[in-house]
Amino acid sequence: MKDKQANTDSLVDNKNEQVKNILFFGNSLTAGYGLEDPGSESFPALIQVKLDSLGLGYKAVNAGLSGETTAGGKGRIGSLLKNKMDIFVLELGANDGLRGVPVSQTEENLQSIIDTVKLRYPEAKLVLLGMQVPPDMGGKYARDFNAVFPRIAAKNDMLLVPSLLNKVAGIPHLNLRDGVHPTANGQKILAENVWDELKTIL
Repeated sequence: MKDKQANTDSLVDNKNEQVKNILFFGNSLTAGYGLEDPGSESFPALIQVKLDSLGLGYKAVNAGLSGETTAGGKGRIGSLLKNKMDIFVLELGANDGLRGVPVSQTEENLQSIIDTVKLRYPEAKLVLLGMQVPPDMGGKYARDFNAVFPRIAAKNDMLLVPSLLNKVAGIPHLNLRDGVHPTANGQKILAENVWDELKTIL
Protein backbone atom coordinates (compact mmCIF):
# COMPACT_ATOMS: atom_id res chain seq x y z
CA MET A 1 0.00 0.00 0.00
CA LYS A 2 2.76 2.44 0.92
CA ASP A 3 4.76 1.66 -2.22
CA LYS A 4 1.69 2.27 -4.30
CA GLN A 5 1.04 5.59 -2.60
CA ALA A 6 4.65 6.66 -2.98
CA ASN A 7 4.25 6.67 -6.76
CA THR A 8 1.09 8.76 -6.92
CA ASP A 9 2.88 11.67 -8.56
CA SER A 10 3.13 9.59 -11.74
CA LEU A 11 -0.59 8.87 -11.98
CA VAL A 12 -2.88 10.71 -14.37
CA ASP A 13 -6.65 11.10 -14.34
CA ASN A 14 -9.03 10.49 -17.19
CA LYS A 15 -8.43 14.01 -18.51
CA ASN A 16 -4.70 13.39 -18.87
CA GLU A 17 -3.97 15.77 -16.04
CA GLN A 18 -1.69 14.89 -13.18
CA VAL A 19 -3.56 13.50 -10.21
CA LYS A 20 -3.64 15.89 -7.27
CA ASN A 21 -2.31 14.46 -4.03
CA ILE A 22 -3.89 14.83 -0.61
CA LEU A 23 -1.35 13.97 2.07
CA PHE A 24 -2.89 12.74 5.33
CA PHE A 25 -0.15 13.21 7.90
CA GLY A 26 -0.95 11.78 11.31
CA ASN A 27 -0.70 9.06 13.91
CA SER A 28 -2.50 5.76 14.53
CA LEU A 29 -5.90 7.37 13.94
CA THR A 30 -4.85 8.08 10.36
CA ALA A 31 -2.88 4.86 9.95
CA GLY A 32 -5.91 2.78 10.93
CA TYR A 33 -4.32 1.03 13.91
CA GLY A 34 -6.06 -2.21 14.89
CA LEU A 35 -8.18 -2.49 11.76
CA GLU A 36 -8.31 -5.75 9.85
CA ASP A 37 -7.52 -3.95 6.59
CA PRO A 38 -6.24 -0.38 7.13
CA GLY A 39 -5.72 -0.06 3.39
CA SER A 40 -9.46 -0.04 2.85
CA GLU A 41 -10.93 0.77 6.28
CA SER A 42 -8.93 3.79 7.49
CA PHE A 43 -10.59 7.15 7.02
CA PRO A 44 -8.14 8.30 4.29
CA ALA A 45 -8.98 5.13 2.34
CA LEU A 46 -12.70 5.78 2.77
CA ILE A 47 -12.23 9.34 1.56
CA GLN A 48 -10.47 7.94 -1.50
CA VAL A 49 -13.64 5.96 -2.26
CA LYS A 50 -15.65 9.19 -2.09
CA LEU A 51 -13.18 10.97 -4.35
CA ASP A 52 -13.32 8.16 -6.90
CA SER A 53 -17.10 7.94 -6.82
CA LEU A 54 -17.30 11.63 -7.73
CA GLY A 55 -14.69 11.34 -10.44
CA LEU A 56 -12.38 13.80 -8.72
CA GLY A 57 -8.72 13.68 -9.69
CA TYR A 58 -7.28 13.29 -6.22
CA LYS A 59 -5.16 10.59 -4.61
CA ALA A 60 -5.38 10.19 -0.83
CA VAL A 61 -1.91 9.37 0.50
CA ASN A 62 -1.97 7.83 3.98
CA ALA A 63 1.11 8.95 5.91
CA GLY A 64 -0.17 7.89 9.31
CA LEU A 65 2.33 6.43 11.78
CA SER A 66 1.18 4.77 14.99
CA GLY A 67 2.54 6.40 18.11
CA GLU A 68 3.53 9.59 16.32
CA THR A 69 3.81 12.76 18.40
CA THR A 70 4.08 16.30 17.10
CA ALA A 71 7.83 16.15 17.83
CA GLY A 72 8.12 12.99 15.76
CA GLY A 73 6.06 14.53 13.00
CA LYS A 74 8.29 17.60 12.99
CA GLY A 75 11.26 15.33 12.28
CA ARG A 76 9.45 13.17 9.71
CA ILE A 77 7.62 15.69 7.55
CA GLY A 78 10.57 16.66 5.38
CA SER A 79 10.98 13.17 3.95
CA LEU A 80 7.35 13.10 2.82
CA LEU A 81 7.44 16.25 0.75
CA LYS A 82 9.36 14.81 -2.19
CA ASN A 83 6.20 14.08 -4.17
CA LYS A 84 3.92 16.86 -5.36
CA MET A 85 1.24 17.74 -2.81
CA ASP A 86 -1.89 19.82 -3.33
CA ILE A 87 -3.73 19.41 -0.03
CA PHE A 88 -2.10 18.78 3.34
CA VAL A 89 -4.23 17.28 6.11
CA LEU A 90 -2.56 17.44 9.53
CA GLU A 91 -3.72 15.04 12.25
CA LEU A 92 -1.31 15.13 15.16
CA GLY A 93 -1.42 16.04 18.82
CA ALA A 94 -3.48 13.32 20.44
CA ASN A 95 -0.42 11.42 21.67
CA ASP A 96 1.02 14.64 23.05
CA GLY A 97 -2.16 15.18 25.02
CA LEU A 98 -2.25 11.65 26.39
CA ARG A 99 1.35 12.02 27.54
CA GLY A 100 0.84 15.43 29.07
CA VAL A 101 3.33 17.16 26.78
CA PRO A 102 3.35 20.91 27.51
CA VAL A 103 0.75 22.61 25.33
CA SER A 104 3.23 25.27 24.22
CA GLN A 105 5.52 22.54 22.88
CA THR A 106 2.70 20.86 20.97
CA GLU A 107 1.70 24.17 19.42
CA GLU A 108 5.29 24.98 18.48
CA ASN A 109 5.75 21.60 16.81
CA LEU A 110 2.50 21.87 14.86
CA GLN A 111 3.50 25.30 13.62
CA SER A 112 6.92 24.01 12.58
CA ILE A 113 5.31 21.22 10.54
CA ILE A 114 3.01 23.70 8.85
CA ASP A 115 5.87 26.10 8.14
CA THR A 116 7.84 23.29 6.50
CA VAL A 117 4.90 22.42 4.24
CA LYS A 118 4.27 26.07 3.35
CA LEU A 119 7.89 26.58 2.41
CA ARG A 120 7.92 23.58 0.05
CA TYR A 121 4.39 23.96 -1.33
CA PRO A 122 3.17 27.54 -0.81
CA GLU A 123 0.10 26.96 -2.97
CA ALA A 124 -1.08 23.84 -1.12
CA LYS A 125 -4.38 24.00 0.73
CA LEU A 126 -4.10 23.18 4.42
CA VAL A 127 -6.48 21.27 6.68
CA LEU A 128 -6.16 20.75 10.42
CA LEU A 129 -7.96 17.96 12.25
CA GLY A 130 -8.82 19.11 15.75
CA MET A 131 -8.00 16.98 18.78
CA GLN A 132 -9.32 17.09 22.31
CA VAL A 133 -8.23 15.52 25.56
CA PRO A 134 -10.60 14.45 28.34
CA PRO A 135 -11.03 16.55 31.49
CA ASP A 136 -9.27 13.88 33.57
CA MET A 137 -5.99 15.18 32.10
CA GLY A 138 -6.65 18.25 34.24
CA GLY A 139 -9.16 20.97 33.57
CA LYS A 140 -6.69 23.71 32.68
CA TYR A 141 -4.52 21.42 30.59
CA ALA A 142 -7.55 20.15 28.66
CA ARG A 143 -8.83 23.67 27.99
CA ASP A 144 -5.42 24.91 26.88
CA PHE A 145 -4.81 21.85 24.70
CA ASN A 146 -8.20 21.96 23.04
CA ALA A 147 -7.72 25.66 22.23
CA VAL A 148 -4.52 25.04 20.28
CA PHE A 149 -6.20 23.69 17.15
CA PRO A 150 -8.61 26.54 16.35
CA ARG A 151 -5.83 29.01 17.13
CA ILE A 152 -3.34 27.28 14.80
CA ALA A 153 -5.98 26.99 12.07
CA ALA A 154 -6.87 30.69 12.26
CA LYS A 155 -3.23 31.75 12.30
CA ASN A 156 -2.40 29.75 9.17
CA ASP A 157 -5.66 30.18 7.26
CA MET A 158 -6.29 26.44 7.51
CA LEU A 159 -9.58 24.65 7.11
CA LEU A 160 -10.47 23.21 10.52
CA VAL A 161 -12.29 20.01 11.38
CA PRO A 162 -13.19 20.95 14.98
CA SER A 163 -12.96 17.41 16.34
CA LEU A 164 -11.84 14.41 14.31
CA LEU A 165 -13.34 12.02 16.87
CA ASN A 166 -16.72 13.73 17.03
CA LYS A 167 -19.49 11.12 17.54
CA VAL A 168 -16.85 8.41 18.10
CA ALA A 169 -14.83 9.25 21.23
CA GLY A 170 -16.19 7.59 24.35
CA ILE A 171 -18.67 5.38 22.47
CA PRO A 172 -17.66 1.77 23.27
CA HIS A 173 -19.03 0.01 20.19
CA LEU A 174 -17.24 2.45 17.87
CA ASN A 175 -13.84 1.87 19.47
CA LEU A 176 -11.52 -1.08 19.90
CA ARG A 177 -11.06 -2.68 23.30
CA ASP A 178 -8.41 -0.11 24.16
CA GLY A 179 -11.14 2.53 24.12
CA VAL A 180 -8.94 4.83 22.07
CA HIS A 181 -8.78 3.62 18.48
CA PRO A 182 -11.88 3.55 16.27
CA THR A 183 -13.30 0.36 14.83
CA ALA A 184 -14.03 0.11 11.12
CA ASN A 185 -17.46 1.62 11.79
CA GLY A 186 -15.83 4.35 13.85
CA GLN A 187 -13.49 5.13 10.97
CA LYS A 188 -16.52 5.63 8.73
CA ILE A 189 -17.67 8.42 11.04
CA LEU A 190 -14.18 9.93 11.06
CA ALA A 191 -14.28 9.94 7.27
CA GLU A 192 -17.60 11.80 7.33
CA ASN A 193 -16.27 14.31 9.84
CA VAL A 194 -13.32 15.07 7.57
CA TRP A 195 -15.27 14.92 4.33
CA ASP A 196 -17.84 17.47 5.51
CA GLU A 197 -15.08 20.08 5.57
CA LEU A 198 -12.65 18.73 2.96
CA LYS A 199 -15.23 18.68 0.18
CA THR A 200 -15.53 22.46 0.37
CA ILE A 201 -12.02 22.96 -1.02
CA LEU A 202 -11.88 20.24 -3.67
